[in-house]
Amino acid sequence: MEKYILALDQGTSSSRAIVFDHEGRTRSVAQKEFTQHFPKPGWVEHDPREIWSSEAAVIAQAITELGINGLDIAGIGITNQRETTMVWDAATGEPVYNAIVWQDRRTSEYCDSLKSLGLTDKIRLKTGLIIDAYFSATKIRWILENVPGARARAERGELRFGTVDTWLIWNLTRGEVHVTDVSNASRTMLFNINDLCWDKELLELFGIPESMMPEVKSSSEVYGYTKTTIFAHEVPIAGIAGDQQAALFGQMCTDPGSVKNTYGTGCFLLMNTGTRPIMSKNNLLTTIAWKIGDTVNYALEGSIFVGGSVVQWLRDGLGLIRSSAEIEALAQQVPDNGGVYFVPALTGMGAPYWDQYAKGCIHGITRGTTAAHIARATLEGIAFQTMDIVGAMERDASVRLSELKVDGGASRNNLLMQFQADILGTKVIRPEVTETTAMGACYLAGLAVGYWKDLDDIKRQWKAEKTFSPLAPAEKVAELKAGWADAIKRTINNL
Repeated sequence: MEKYILALDQGTSSSRAIVFDHEGRTRSVAQKEFTQHFPKPGWVEHDPREIWSSEAAVIAQAITELGINGLDIAGIGITNQRETTMVWDAATGEPVYNAIVWQDRRTSEYCDSLKSLGLTDKIRLKTGLIIDAYFSATKIRWILENVPGARARAERGELRFGTVDTWLIWNLTRGEVHVTDVSNASRTMLFNINDLCWDKELLELFGIPESMMPEVKSSSEVYGYTKTTIFAHEVPIAGIAGDQQAALFGQMCTDPGSVKNTYGTGCFLLMNTGTRPIMSKNNLLTTIAWKIGDTVNYALEGSIFVGGSVVQWLRDGLGLIRSSAEIEALAQQVPDNGGVYFVPALTGMGAPYWDQYAKGCIHGITRGTTAAHIARATLEGIAFQTMDIVGAMERDASVRLSELKVDGGASRNNLLMQFQADILGTKVIRPEVTETTAMGACYLAGLAVGYWKDLDDIKRQWKAEKTFSPLAPAEKVAELKAGWADAIKRTINNL
């Protein structure tokens, strides 16, 4: 009987389960959206129980549609929205509060207070991260400070913390396994990426008992076995990586200097920097890409908070389009942006600006501006943000980008991808399989259980579907870049 790898891709807006075969082909997919909660402006929450129930539902659907059971699954790989923070009771598994999502900004003022204490460099040197509400540490602290009784329960060792990977594994093993991997741990602002352990000084700074923290493992090993009734048979859980690191691995960016960009809810550009961390001088993050065996790979990362979600805003907020897919046709109705620039800082600005109070701005509107110009400026704004991060990355790594591998939903937009190639002046390569996040988790799990022999065995599966080469004249590119720089300046300075 042929065996398969099951990848669980738990994202910001939906839970998915994908079954892959030995050739890396998708054999079954199930997806279920779940509720987004916005209790106050700037607050974003999920219900942890709904995350688990939706993931359990898509697992059952994916394996039922293919007509397989646990005996047919060689291993499970998990990839997840990162930084999203959950705290639950160790005995009952009951969450003490909703999951606080990575996009949530409620701890911004507390982050400002940490910066005013001069802690920026210390935290960056230990964790590779800048002080921001984006990361898990301040979210955990908020729960302990604001949920009645939570701090006392945590001090008594009764509570557990986890990012989404940890929560899924806890539920898959019925509370037997409390683990995470180095890639997710490196996004908490509590993990020392040099010593590869939870940093006691930072735990004390944020008032977080170490008993809450999961055991940190590599990204490719058997962590435990399923105990749920979904499978009827025990299945090894064998791969974990945060969604962006998983995409880097799924794109086979395994050599130092290789770069990918994922165009999802946000956009995330990662460069593999090899076995040593490069501390950014240009406001990028230094993060752990993965650990396989005893070898740790690091990456430089630029995070764009609003990527594909700005298209959803055009649809749901402005009503300019009825479906996200319509934006390309609308944008193609005009030959250029007509002088309109959209800086989509709808939840603040990430790299390389890190302005958590910035608001989205559309600049250059005139009487001649149409919905098509707004649509085009929206897509271009995604590409311009990517361009800014590429420039910072090239300065940090002292290399010139030769090609950019792309994935994620918006990478299917040919207009956006061509503009990205034009504005970067480099090749943009879209793979045949754009489900690279799930593929990364699949490959990590498969390596751990011997489903694939080694990296070379996997690399043979990666194939390009389309390559976009720069076509725009240099003078037009220079004009566009100048217009974007002016829009950024006006946005940051509220002009």
